[in-house]
Parts: sequence; C-alpha cells; structure tokens
Amino acid sequence: MADLNSIPDETRWRIAAEFSATMPALYDHAIRGTVGERYDEIEQEVWMEAAKIIVDIAKSLSLPTGTAQDLAEAMRVVMVILFGPEFKSEALEVSKDGAVIIIRRCPLLLNGSYAGIDGERTFHKCMAFTLTGIPMLNRDFSARFVRTMCTGDRQCEIKVAKGGPPLPDGKIKK
Repeated sequence: MADLNSIPDETRWRIAAEFSATMPALYDHAIRGTVGERYDEIEQEVWMEAAKIIVDIAKSLSLPTGTAQDLAEAMRVVMVILFGPEFKSEALEVSKDGAVIIIRRCPLLLNGSYAGIDGERTFHKCMAFTLTGIPMLNRDFSARFVRTMCTGDRQCEIKVAKGGPPLPDGKIKK
C-alpha cells in the first residue's frame, strides 16, 4: 500500500492543481445541457463568489495589496496557488497606479480544451474571478482584460489600475 507521505509535496500539489483546473470544464460538460441558457449566468455567479477566496489567501500569506503592482503580484501568486505550477505568469509595473498581469500558460484554458470546452466559456470563468477579485483585494483598483488567450491572443494581459467602479462594503458587485 502506498504511503501518502512517500509522495513528494510537489507531486501532490501538481496533481491537485491539475484536478482543480479541470473541474470547471467537467462541470460545464456535465451540467450545461441540463441547465441550458442560464448556465453561463449561474457559473459567473459561482466564480464571483469564489473570488472571495483570493482575499482570504492574500491575507493569510500577508501579501501586500496597496499598489497596482502589489495587487498584480498578489493576484498572480494566488492564481498559481489555486491553479498550479503550470500557471505561467508575471506582474509588471507600468506606472505608479498601473500594472499588468501577463499570463503565458493557463491550466484552466488547457484543461478546458482537453475536455472539449471552447475558450470563450473559459474566459467567462476567468473574467468573473479576476474582475471581482482585484477590487476585493483593494477597492481603489479595478482590472480589465486587454488580451486573452481564450480568444486567440498569444498571451493574456490584465491591466490593473486605480479607479473603476467601487464595491459596496462586503459585497461582490453583480
């Protein structure tokens, strides 16, 4: 019988992250036909709620979130933790109040493709998660996608900037 402790942490993390990154595509594949046209709306609500996890992780790791660069780096770190080491990204400061998250490899997109889910469906998940998460980390900032691999671009570029619609206290903007 295999001993769990004999499996290296890195291997366990990779397997868990691959499973985690595959789940959205599996749910889409299994449930969309039953729910019908409301599936996208319901799924976006789930991903917006899931964005609350970003705040918990950032706080537990004492990740700074005071500047655009801090936010971009915190978001990047949390996404690697949640979606695994195959999530290849970097955070670049572009100005005092602006930064860009560059994503070069995305397990959600890769695993969605393997499960037969198109990029547009994957984009809606990521968009709801990211655009909700950034202002939850710091209400003075917002995010917007400039480029997306889901729609055929070579990489994703997510601009983090000061300003944007504020979130009500403790609530996710819907």
